[in-house]
Amino acid sequence: MGNSMVKINGTYLTESNPIGHLKSHPLQLTYDGGFSEIKEQGMFKESTSLPSHLRSRGDQGKRRSGASSCPNSPDLSRLETKAVSKADSPEKDTETDVDDIFWNTRIVPILHELEKEENVEMVCAACTQLHHALEEGNMLGNKFKRRNILLKTLYKLVDVGSDPLSLKLAKIILALKVSRKNLLNVCKLIFKISRSKKNDSLIQNDSILESLLEVLRSEDLQTNTEAFLYCMGAIKFLSGNPGFLNEMISKDAVEILMNLIKQINENTKKCGTCFPNSGHLLVQITATLRNLVDSPLARRKLLCVSALPQLCTVMGQYMDDKDVCTNIARIFSKLTSYHDCCVALANYSRCYALFLNLINKYQKKQDLVVRIVFILGNLTAKNNQAREQFSKEKGSIPTLLALFHHTLYELDLRSEKRVGEGSEPPKAQTPQAQVEDVLIKLTRVLANLAIHPGVGQAMAANPHVVDPLLATLEYKSIDDCEELVINTTATINNLSYYQVKNSIIQDKKLYIAELLLKLLVSNNMDGILEAVRVFGNLSQDRDICNFIVQKNVHKFMMALLDAKHQDICFSACGVLLNLTVDKDKRVILKEGGGIKKLVDCLRDFGPTDWQLACLVCKTLWNFSENITNASSCFGDEDTDTLLVLLSSFLDEDLALDGNFDQDLKNYHKLQWETEFKPVAQQLLNRIQSHHTFLEALPMPAF
Repeated sequence: MGNSMVKINGTYLTESNPIGHLKSHPLQLTYDGGFSEIKEQGMFKESTSLPSHLRSRGDQGKRRSGASSCPNSPDLSRLETKAVSKADSPEKDTETDVDDIFWNTRIVPILHELEKEENVEMVCAACTQLHHALEEGNMLGNKFKRRNILLKTLYKLVDVGSDPLSLKLAKIILALKVSRKNLLNVCKLIFKISRSKKNDSLIQNDSILESLLEVLRSEDLQTNTEAFLYCMGAIKFLSGNPGFLNEMISKDAVEILMNLIKQINENTKKCGTCFPNSGHLLVQITATLRNLVDSPLARRKLLCVSALPQLCTVMGQYMDDKDVCTNIARIFSKLTSYHDCCVALANYSRCYALFLNLINKYQKKQDLVVRIVFILGNLTAKNNQAREQFSKEKGSIPTLLALFHHTLYELDLRSEKRVGEGSEPPKAQTPQAQVEDVLIKLTRVLANLAIHPGVGQAMAANPHVVDPLLATLEYKSIDDCEELVINTTATINNLSYYQVKNSIIQDKKLYIAELLLKLLVSNNMDGILEAVRVFGNLSQDRDICNFIVQKNVHKFMMALLDAKHQDICFSACGVLLNLTVDKDKRVILKEGGGIKKLVDCLRDFGPTDWQLACLVCKTLWNFSENITNASSCFGDEDTDTLLVLLSSFLDEDLALDGNFDQDLKNYHKLQWETEFKPVAQQLLNRIQSHHTFLEALPMPAF
């Protein structure tokens, strides 16, 4: 019967045309007893080569929504006779009388029922009864002498072509510990049935998953690689159903799969080469693990068995297999979103060079690169040691910059230019959303790395870092590319923190300030916040302060104090503080009720953010440097409010009476003691001394 190629999971498996009843099964089952072997050569036709179906791209296959059906064979009667003649060959009787009685009274009647019964449901019930009886009589496994009679009967029943019956038969056959081609063909049979989502309930009811996992646990990997491949293909399909996840994890699927990976790694290391089909098998294993890591219990198990280094080893050994690398990258993308897993991978120092090699090798493969860069972003987000470790790897920053340049200039901006000119895009053009996603993840990594002082200072002086960032701000709109623009501005903010010689940021500060204006007038509060933060760093420079006043940016900063947004108020207050260092610019606080807004910020946020309260006090201190009368300086109402607030906030019992856990309370107290208290006390003293028209001694500006 002609074969068709069915695409599953991105690979191809030979599938016979489904016709209702099994006429020519594409598999071959042979009896392989513990002491002798009876081959039933004609009963199932063997597929002569590994189907390309299970070879690669294990994440992209789609399961069929309809039920599968098993093909059948026209030569069954002839083959049955042959099998009977072999089964009836004399064998040495080693059974006890008890075994014979149990066999004759419990098993034989069920076998007779299986041979004569025509109703499929009744046959299924008899199979269930048979399995229980064999288990009760301790007749499962491969040592039972009448095992060949059982297998002959079970193999014939596969011809019925019923998925529910085939699953029950497969469960018994696996419990009888078949091996070699029989194991392969039973796994093929289960794989075919598992392709249909409608069969998931059947598989779950018959506990087929447990049987499949037992195959992976107990059989030899190298002897049964192809059988393992089909077994894993079925398990991978089932792992896509959330209803199976808890069962898989509770039955040690994580440990079993990681043991397989460990065996593959050890064999590759020992032999210096990968054994046949190991790459195809890894695609199925890693695709299954990718589905399992959504479970917190699975993640804990992965950490317990040191799975992350093993997965990195696979990546290194199978770097030429993009599908294996992509699946593992997806696993790491999920795992590094959780703190404990992220720390575990960050502590495996070899991962950084591995990820860099992957970026260099697959620079033009956006689907893989975007995940690798996302992982690096997670690793460097809150871990200064990870930032340092990564930056020390040979070619780390140049590799990121080469990717940035290729993605931004070759794929993104050039594509926009073609569209703007009305040119027809090339057929193989990378989707714009995918290109932008790489840039988003990449700028996040650069922003994280810039937090490390040594790395950040070098980046600030590197035009190959700064120029693409500025190009992004120039050509991208926050309305169209919100996350990219925000990440880019955050990176520039981190770089602008460093006042270093040869800083490109400092050299181009006025150009950067111009670019930031369009963010300030946007309706995006996150974009506004990042722009204000950059102004907070740049406004330490007199030229930028002049720019701020000339462009009326200071009025915008004072308006932001009304936003009642703690982070925005903090950043805006920082800009105003820098402006008040210049005596000529202090008067601007009188415009638009600036003093009152600062006092309101102190009242609203002081008890929860002593750093913000400190900035407010420093700004008011600079503003009042030449004070002669508190009321004329701050106004009567604001002076009275300041006296009450400062006195209250300087009372330790009142100031630190907040509902915080112990660690946060200690941090809160440290901020109050080291930052707020010294400045607030001086400001209070100044106001009190001038509240009765007393002159104050000149004090330095903050």
